[in-house]
Amino acid sequence: MRITGVRVVATTVLAALTLAMGACADDSTDAGAGSGTGTGGNSSGTIKEGLKVAFLPKQVNNPYFDTSDNKGGKVAVGEFKGTFTQTGPSEASPSAQVSYINTLSQQQTDVIVVSANDKDAICGALTEAKTAGAKVVTYDSDTKPECRDVFVNQATADGIAKSQIKLISDAVGPDGGEIAILSATANATNQNAWIEMMKTELAKPEYAKLKLVDTVYGDDQDEKSFQEAQGLLAKHPNLKGIISPTTVGVAAAGRYLSGSSYKGKVQLTGLGTPNQMRAYVKDGTVKAFALWNPADLGYLAAYAGGALASGIITGKEGDKFKAGKLGEYTVGAGGEIVLGDPFTFDSSNIDQFDF
Repeated sequence: MRITGVRVVATTVLAALTLAMGACADDSTDAGAGSGTGTGGNSSGTIKEGLKVAFLPKQVNNPYFDTSDNKGGKVAVGEFKGTFTQTGPSEASPSAQVSYINTLSQQQTDVIVVSANDKDAICGALTEAKTAGAKVVTYDSDTKPECRDVFVNQATADGIAKSQIKLISDAVGPDGGEIAILSATANATNQNAWIEMMKTELAKPEYAKLKLVDTVYGDDQDEKSFQEAQGLLAKHPNLKGIISPTTVGVAAAGRYLSGSSYKGKVQLTGLGTPNQMRAYVKDGTVKAFALWNPADLGYLAAYAGGALASGIITGKEGDKFKAGKLGEYTVGAGGEIVLGDPFTFDSSNIDQFDF
């Protein structure tokens, strides 16, 4: 999973998140109870039993989506006594999901939770599914707003930026020093938005001792990212830290630093997955990095779908619903529901995740 021009963001991170495995734990809270403050007409706020909820990821047999769907979505659907299924293509492509959406619609699925391979390609099929009575929730990757009911976003750009600066500041320490950014492509919209927000964050008094001296681009290519990390140290011998808000870049930078004399001297953080970064956390190259908790993302998406199909919410801004152990959420502008701030992975929890 590459994080380049997707909306991750950010905040990746957002409201205190539970661990991915924690999403599988029992909770004494009444999982079916909602706030009843939505405009859908269900004053009890209780999710209907027996809902058919289908998850359609970008591709099946992907560790990231196995975690979000089976360790998050499936758990949530079980809590409100629905029926969970996961289906989808083995290869991620713009049109690969269309036939699966059509089949789910024909099967009278109550809720389709989909991570879109393309914001436009599946819109026609989703619109037909909605016409047939299905509620559509996008998660991880959105479609055009008119093609779904709500979008469950893993994080906000502002949240990602704040998380990245906090992590590098903590890693470098109170004396601060020079830092650099290893980004994806130079025209990646969200990467550039995060970088600008990071600059705004660095202007705060608490980060006065950190100085951003360079931004380079690895084009989300492993070898080029490796070379750019190497080049940063050659150009800036006093560099104290690197932020790489892309999974490809942060893993490549970790590989370079772990095998160099800069290991432990130049700090690294960014947006990565536990399986990519585990070795670098364990060998001391990386103290902490961030991403969102995919299990919580799937869990929240399932509850959003259940709330829609039960009339607790309609997807309008201001609608509220209870998402089990994650608590109450409010639908924002454009039907967006934000999971929370980015989740921080470090030596204390990284072995609890497998994606």
